[in-house]
Amino acid sequence: MAAVSADVPAMHARIASLYRHPVKGFTPERLKAAELAAGLCFPCDRLFAVEDGPSGFDPAAPNHLSKMKFAVLAKIPAVAKARTAYDEARGVFSARAEGRPDFAGDLRTAEGRAGFEAWLADLLGEAVSGPLKVIEGPGAHRFMDSRSGYVSIVNLASVRDLSQRVGRPLDPLRFRANLYVEGWPAWVENDWTGRRMTIGAARAEVLKPIVRCAATHVDPTTAERDVEVVKALFDHYGHMFCGVYVNVTEGGAVAEGDVAAVD
Repeated sequence: MAAVSADVPAMHARIASLYRHPVKGFTPERLKAAELAAGLCFPCDRLFAVEDGPSGFDPAAPNHLSKMKFAVLAKIPAVAKARTAYDEARGVFSARAEGRPDFAGDLRTAEGRAGFEAWLADLLGEAVSGPLKVIEGPGAHRFMDSRSGYVSIVNLASVRDLSQRVGRPLDPLRFRANLYVEGWPAWVENDWTGRRMTIGAARAEVLKPIVRCAATHVDPTTAERDVEVVKALFDHYGHMFCGVYVNVTEGGAVAEGDVAAVD
């Protein structure tokens, strides 16, 4: 763990918004609040994924797999055409897209999975390598991009600074974080590996900066690749980071407007 000098002040900010992504690669869902648990991922985040052809995933021995095994924005920008939502209480996942009938089903059932697979295959067409197959993470397994990516945080000041460098506004949702924070200086988070922080009523440790991929090139509204964000990060800053992964060490409630402070 990185040593922290006693004269380093806490960096206070506020949580501007919270999001989960029930199916890997699909629509972020905004929440007012969530309950974080020690050692676990963000609640209902990346519960399911959609294989684009056999991925080799074994639910009896779940391991981390490359995002490119799945139907995700980095591979298929048209995934962003689907607007999805998850009713946690009923277990019902719904999807809609312009010019197509709506879908609703329980992805925990064979019938629900088959229905969404067919709906999505029609939406994505020839972009799919296929066959598409919905899979569920067993137990606490989640389909994260990083083996140690439990909860992700993006500093909104960093996104604004990058937007100024590229000369156009970038939707922060390109970065598919769980928490978006307002009040920290731009890019200060890149030096926080090993630091402790308070997130609402929870405590966490910063694991590492998030290395960005081609998923960020896709506008989440238009479903078009329009900005080479990874190249812009490297050209302007000499790195490909935006945001940090943290591990929750003490569980607790977190809500919009709560304090996010680094020790």
